[in-house]
Amino acid sequence: MSRVRSGRSVAIAYYLYRMADSVGFIWPVFTLFLLWNGLTYAQIGTLSAISAVLVVSLEVPTGYVADRYGRRLVLGAGMLSMAASTAGFVVADAFLEFAVLYALWALSMALQSGTADAWLYDALGGDRVENEPSESRRFTHVRGRGGAVHQWTSAVTMIGGGFLYVVHPTVPFVASALLNAAGVLVVLAMPRNLRFEGTASNSGKTDERLGVFESLSVLAARLAVPPIRAFVAYAALFFGIVHAADTYVQPITVDVLRAQVGGPLENVAVAGIAIRSAALLGFVYAGFAAVAAVGSYYAEAVRRRFGLRHALRWLPICVAASFLLPLAVPLLSVPVFFGMKGSEALSKPLVAQFLNDRIPDAGRATVLSGVSMGNALVRAPLLPLAGVVADRATPTGAVAALGGGFLAVAAVGYLIASPLADAAPGAPSDG
Repeated sequence: MSRVRSGRSVAIAYYLYRMADSVGFIWPVFTLFLLWNGLTYAQIGTLSAISAVLVVSLEVPTGYVADRYGRRLVLGAGMLSMAASTAGFVVADAFLEFAVLYALWALSMALQSGTADAWLYDALGGDRVENEPSESRRFTHVRGRGGAVHQWTSAVTMIGGGFLYVVHPTVPFVASALLNAAGVLVVLAMPRNLRFEGTASNSGKTDERLGVFESLSVLAARLAVPPIRAFVAYAALFFGIVHAADTYVQPITVDVLRAQVGGPLENVAVAGIAIRSAALLGFVYAGFAAVAAVGSYYAEAVRRRFGLRHALRWLPICVAASFLLPLAVPLLSVPVFFGMKGSEALSKPLVAQFLNDRIPDAGRATVLSGVSMGNALVRAPLLPLAGVVADRATPTGAVAALGGGFLAVAAVGYLIASPLADAAPGAPSDG
């Protein structure tokens, strides 16, 4: 007899996976750590470029591997790569060594991007529980709460990472590696997507796994549908401006804090190590994570209250418009960043819901990885363009330019073809 999988067990497994996937221990101190190791800003930028190129090139191949050979296998490999990368930072001390670790990190991101959503959607799809929401609606519920679990875990570990960094700069990386390694065990215990892990032949059913050309044809066919293509571009542009604006959170926030609280907090030292605004930023980032957790947690409630299309239409527009506010009132910068973080976390489950409802089961991880690759391609030019504006004007001006640019492109896009139209007659209702 096949094993009965309850929606509750799938959700718990996903929540544990999202906890273990956090890098909160190292995120608030990561740049400080690289500088402590003697890297220059130019070298740090080069490492980020290497990572971005690798993520773009690996997205679709890793999605195909997940569809073909099993999603748990790929998720486990991704968690293992992340654990190896974070552990490696403890002993690395040369640029080439850091380049290898960045490559491992990029591999981990590509392995997990799209695959985790595909696993969850299909795991819930096999779950027919009376009086429970359908899998398509339950996905938003579980995906959103999983994001909240991830953000709350990050909030706690970000604060802890700041204190661990004071003990020694490598200690946060040890803690993060242990947390990520625990994620490998979590993935091994996750329920299987039976159609994608070699059980079809045993059950007498047709093998629904696709070959490489079939998977690529599914990706091409989905992105060839104008509404889906328009939506992917719309979502990629939104996440792109958020990612680019995130670059300026630290300098803008530090300027605001200095203007409001003055110099005393800039001279705080713990155990003889001057932490200054780095300590403040750790708490600010923990606050970002808390707000993002709330946003992600209530994604399903927002979908029910406002409808999927209305939420996806107005959330990006409101965030982009808010980017213009600090030009008039600089003090609003920090509230704007909090709103940006919460809206981004709220948007991700809704975007995933919209796409999953329009993707066939067999090629889901490949298509979602292709979408993630598109997101990375949009981010790539936005980062240097925003940097040019920041150098010639101010970081606040760069953030405002990102918001204004999104509003202009979105306005033209809605005039040409709405990115939130149905892909075809009979497309899922987004209520």
